[in-house]
Amino acid sequence: MSTPQRPDDGQPDLNQLAGQYAAKSGVERRDDGQIDVLKSVGGVRGLAEAIVPGLLFTLLYTVGAELNLALGAAVAAAAVFSVANLVQRRPLMQSLTGVAGVAICAFVALRSGDGATFFVPGFYVNGAYILAFLVSIAVKWPVAGLLFGFIRGENLEWRTVPVRLRAYMWASWIIVGVFALRLAVQLPLYLAGNVAALGTMRLAMGVPLYALGLWLAWVVSKPSAVVPAAGSTGSASTAPPES
Repeated sequence: MSTPQRPDDGQPDLNQLAGQYAAKSGVERRDDGQIDVLKSVGGVRGLAEAIVPGLLFTLLYTVGAELNLALGAAVAAAAVFSVANLVQRRPLMQSLTGVAGVAICAFVALRSGDGATFFVPGFYVNGAYILAFLVSIAVKWPVAGLLFGFIRGENLEWRTVPVRLRAYMWASWIIVGVFALRLAVQLPLYLAGNVAALGTMRLAMGVPLYALGLWLAWVVSKPSAVVPAAGSTGSASTAPPES
């Protein structure tokens, strides 16, 4: 006689899916309870991968080099990082994402013949992130909660605690602010055709600004020493205190 199937059999476990998302995000927590910002943005290697291709393009293009040369240098730098990642057996997706992104930017600039359009794909990426975060806030599944909840040991229980849900919604608004600030500063520079300033702002407002926003979001969403579990009277703790 077959065992009756539970209603949720065969359905994705939300805790498991959210945990996988948090693990793949790269966000890490230090032993003292604070977020490890450097590791969360990929460490020194991640910083270099994010900065060097754009830096090379901006420097070469603004000093008078041909567009093809500047684009080639940017793509070559990204490819070197990608090959190094493959040699060191880092995840394939992580190895190819960087070079693919730079290649797309180079393709757009090559097609238009305008160096400023090298930065256009980034505007769409920022817009997409803004939309995704806003939707997550609207449906009360804030991305910051999915990122930080598992790292803090809250799993998805934070959604049943109003104060924790509000904290993660505010944290998500901070990240939205990072993406929106990028567009507010960089779009006028693009429209003005100021490649030097645009490239500089893209670098300054890239990983460094995101790291700052991530840290602020972590601080804003910091749980109290005792967080009531769902359905409890306030005596159970679902997250450890942070320093």
